[in-house]
Amino acid sequence: MTSAERVPESVEIFDTTLRDGAQFEGISLSVEDKLRIAEQLDWLGVHWIEGGYPQANPKDEEFFRRAAAGDLQLDTATLVAFGSTRRPLGRTDDDPTLRALVGAQTSTVCIVGKSWDFHVIEALRTTLDEGAAMVGDSVRFLRSEGLRVFFDAEHFFDGYKANPEFALRVLEAAAIEGADCLVLCDTNGGSLPHEVQRIVAEVVDHFGETTVGIHTQNDSGCAVANSITAVVGGARHVQGTVNGYGERTGNANLMTVIPDLTLKMGARTLPEGRMDRLTMVSRHVAELVNLPPHPADPYVGSSAFAHKGGLHTSALGRVGGASYEHVDPDAVGNRTRVLVSDLGGRAGMSMKAKEFGVELDDRAAAELSERLKQLESDGFVFEAADASLELLMRRAAGWEQQYFSVEAFRATVYHRAGKARSVDSGLDLQTEATVRLWIGDERIAALGEGNGPVNALDAALRAALNGRYPALDRIHLVDFKVRVLDSTADTGAVTRVLIDSTDGDVVWTTIGVSPNIIEASWMALIDAVVFGLLRAGTAD
Repeated sequence: MTSAERVPESVEIFDTTLRDGAQFEGISLSVEDKLRIAEQLDWLGVHWIEGGYPQANPKDEEFFRRAAAGDLQLDTATLVAFGSTRRPLGRTDDDPTLRALVGAQTSTVCIVGKSWDFHVIEALRTTLDEGAAMVGDSVRFLRSEGLRVFFDAEHFFDGYKANPEFALRVLEAAAIEGADCLVLCDTNGGSLPHEVQRIVAEVVDHFGETTVGIHTQNDSGCAVANSITAVVGGARHVQGTVNGYGERTGNANLMTVIPDLTLKMGARTLPEGRMDRLTMVSRHVAELVNLPPHPADPYVGSSAFAHKGGLHTSALGRVGGASYEHVDPDAVGNRTRVLVSDLGGRAGMSMKAKEFGVELDDRAAAELSERLKQLESDGFVFEAADASLELLMRRAAGWEQQYFSVEAFRATVYHRAGKARSVDSGLDLQTEATVRLWIGDERIAALGEGNGPVNALDAALRAALNGRYPALDRIHLVDFKVRVLDSTADTGAVTRVLIDSTDGDVVWTTIGVSPNIIEASWMALIDAVVFGLLRAGTAD
């Protein structure tokens, strides 16, 4: 049988973001977080959602309790409870882990057992006979309770390489007692694709019609590749997480595995019409776990279809995305982006202007391209600040904003006398800002106070514009990033400021660069407000 003949028509997608993914450094999920993530996974259309370990902590216990009570309504996916086999020399009917799995009230459970003889002998300190019996007894008990059972064979690839007879014996113990899926786990993440494909194929041949699954970690950087080659080897069930979250270096990234299997290999993974939800789910879950999305992630990353080089953007302008895009971005809910930079040229400039709806003739595009090269040399990075870039392009095309013009601004930070505090609690600092600007023929001055210069300047600007532009009430700053660029002997340190703002519907980013952090912040702040007002005016 050839590799192509082994690829199944469909592959089950088993998501373990709520358990394995939650072990990623920096992630701490509340019960509400877990419920919202599960809803996103169901909307995407995965087959299985592993909700956690019911006995592990009160939070997971509450999650399963609320799910059973109706707080989680799943239309596509099935919720799975995770646990382990019975203890060495223990009984199944009074094993606390197995009882907790039954009490979770899910139709499906997934249990983990050791398949590496080294771990059975050294970690469990029991015999190989008992190691296999722990698996078989546990599956039999859970099946007797009416549950569908998946078996995760921990350290399977290491175990198979060391002692294939025992590794297969553990799988046989699970299969004989009715396990619905035998999942081969690369727990240490050290296996390579050619090893995984060979071993999976041998296991599939050994078990015939029994479903074989794959669970990979990314310690060798091969989690996605190992998942794909496992399917080529005959696996019909793939476990992974959203955005590759997971312990240490993470798990197989389902946001890559799913489109690889479907768009590249023709295997059905999601219900019809769900593939274009990948990018939205990836970014929504990133927000829920409070981690920034990785821009370079395949398919769903903000840079996945972003083009910066002049040759690339020129080709895109002539023949479209097929010249430098391996799939249509729309297929996964993403989009083509042209990054205007000092590496691009007039073609990229014109394409980006068209994306913004700005008419930029060839001469203006050429002049702006040269100006952009100088600005980027000064420290501006417009590929990270589309809103400032759009304003720059509009001005190059002859547009001038009429909302207000700034005469002067000032920000002062001071420590109030008599308010000294300990080093641990910080100083009692106060920040004031004043702004003088013109709206038409009217000169306005305003004062603002805030938690730091940017907050104070924003308050002063809003006070000056008070009541003039109702849309301003919907515009809010949501993030503020500062980077001190490499200094030189001639110019000293230069500060780059990026401000993220939103009107409740979209988020935009603006930039300011200056040796003075207050000036850099003011530049980004003014662009943020002007862009928000422009967007509101356009929408109206």
